[in-house]
Amino acid sequence: MVNVGVLGATGMVGQRFIELLGDHPDFEITALTASKRSAGKRYEDAVTWYLDSPIPEVARDIKVVDTDPAEVKDVEIVFSALPADIALNVEPKFAEAGMTVASNAAAMRMEPDVPLVIPEVNPEHLELLEIQQKNRGWEGSIVTNPNCSTIALTMTLKPLYDEFDIERVYVSTMQAVSGAGYDGVPSMAIVDNLVPFIGGEEEKMETETLELLGDLEDGVLTPANFGVSASCHRVAVVDGHTEAVFIEFADDFEVDDVEKSLREFQGMPQKLDLYSAPQPPIIVREEDNRPQPRMDRNAEKGMAVTVGRIRKDAAFDKSLRYVLVGHNTIRGAAGASILNAELINEIM
Repeated sequence: MVNVGVLGATGMVGQRFIELLGDHPDFEITALTASKRSAGKRYEDAVTWYLDSPIPEVARDIKVVDTDPAEVKDVEIVFSALPADIALNVEPKFAEAGMTVASNAAAMRMEPDVPLVIPEVNPEHLELLEIQQKNRGWEGSIVTNPNCSTIALTMTLKPLYDEFDIERVYVSTMQAVSGAGYDGVPSMAIVDNLVPFIGGEEEKMETETLELLGDLEDGVLTPANFGVSASCHRVAVVDGHTEAVFIEFADDFEVDDVEKSLREFQGMPQKLDLYSAPQPPIIVREEDNRPQPRMDRNAEKGMAVTVGRIRKDAAFDKSLRYVLVGHNTIRGAAGASILNAELINEIM
């Protein structure tokens, strides 16, 4: 068993980490960190638990410590659920102390020597970890996963990018309130309403997608060469981001070939049979009214992305439309970081 810790363990993403790690066969939670006001308390006493599932027994009695590597003993991997402004200063300290940091925070995502990884999409980018350690003199390292909406989109783009020539991608998201944290969106702002702006979200989708699908050669990453345009919106759904995707291809295509590409897609996690890897990673639904967040967000324990309404566009030649749903706090956050760590633990 590998001893692991969770940084920012009392927040919503921190709680997802603990839920998913509670019965993990390879990782054992031995350290939980939070703010100074929680330090010294049993986790059960320090946290306001928001999830439907109970607090895992393994975490209840762990004493919460300050988010400082000096306080985290005998741990190989830490999962970071820290806010970006705190993560920017704190995560490098844990890497310098010799730990692998599997981060959900945005702070280090676009650093040239920090891999931004979806294991099914670009596992080869983990080669940057050795370069990172040499550059920074760290014994440990930092690996990041993308924004929650980016993960769901790029998972579905990967098999299409490999088989077809993509020229442009347009995506409109309908994002769950849990993506903003428990106190992120006031009820009076979202009930009977839709918020047509999420700060920084569109820019993340437009840049991270291209980096994930880019080529790494001699430690230099060249982003994928097609346009991405995103419009992001907050809706009154608790969990599960829905995205309407429109793709322009360079050449004509058959819908059956697109569906086959999505259905048959397998990444390295599936081939290695990693514990958190969804089988299959992409689920294709035939019904006209699917996917829906309430019905499809928990597919493959929340780790699969569900796609439906796959069709040619009637107005534009060589264009495809579909709708996807992905669980934003599992596949799009904690589960993504855990899968990154599982892959590192397996191959490095």
